Amino acid sequence: MSDVVYLQIADDLRTRISSGELRPGEAVPTEAELAERWKTSRGPIRNAFALLRGEGLIETARGRPARVTAPKATQAVDVSVPFTRWARDLGVVPGAQTQELSLRRADASLAAALDVAVGDTIVSVVRLRLLDGRPAMLERLNYIESVGRLLLDADTDAISITEYLGAHGHPIVGLQHEIDAVAADDQDAALLRVPVASPILRLTRTSRDAEGRVFEASEDRYLSTIVRFTVAASGISAEGQYLRAVGG
Repeated sequence: MSDVVYLQIADDLRTRISSGELRPGEAVPTEAELAERWKTSRGPIRNAFALLRGEGLIETARGRPARVTAPKATQAVDVSVPFTRWARDLGVVPGAQTQELSLRRADASLAAALDVAVGDTIVSVVRLRLLDGRPAMLERLNYIESVGRLLLDADTDAISITEYLGAHGHPIVGLQHEIDAVAADDQDAALLRVPVASPILRLTRTSRDAEGRVFEASEDRYLSTIVRFTVAASGISAEGQYLRAVGG
């Protein structure tokens, strides 16, 4: 009988989570509450929690109530999909809060990334990206001056910068991504609402135009609790060489 009860409890909680009755971040009913409701001991309830935890629906920690986890959005890194379109395709509402939009002098690192001279004027943007109103990613975007100046007359809180620049003659034709994990700095921590030094996912991007010239060198920092990256490949050769990535 206890085997049936734990499955019933798990099914009930799963339904309440999928329907939105229990939302991400909210506490699920306690073991005591569920024991009273289902007229059972805590053993079946703990089994139900273990099942839902294995499915990634809840998280548990000693001394704290079980909570509904936020679903992770999947981002393909072998294709260029603007954040705004990607979010809408997922069925969530994208948002943006521009923290900085400025003209600056390129230091050695950005000069090398953008293929300009040290001290040349570039345009930098720092923008917090939201999914359904929740912080998800911090963009640090850098553009050569001729391209970046187009953003000075735009409402960067309301547009997809990628699509805006594409519509103004600067579509991304060539793209290079690099993924790693970094520790959150003070700005990351404040805007993404995580402790300083928390691990976050960094996607470094270099964008080229039709002539092969670099016009953007940017860094996106994602909350690993919300976003995961995927790469689909067509196969591996007999020699173990990577063949071809395809968009997912």
